[in-house]
Amino acid sequence: MGEIVNLKRVKKAKARAEAERLAAENRTRHGLTKAAKDAQRHEQERQRQQQAGHKLDQGEDKA
Repeated sequence: MGEIVNLKRVKKAKARAEAERLAAENRTRHGLTKAAKDAQRHEQERQRQQQAGHKLDQGEDKA
């Protein structure tokens, strides 16, 4: 005889798997929160300014 399966549980498990797949797709599509984006942008700007401060001037001839 075959295995007895509760159809409600199978349908719910399938719906949960589909919801998780959709959530993962949305996470990749929409990325970070606004606060996280702002923090990342601020950190990149800070690093850029720090790097620019360490840059050596290329002496141009003033003839």
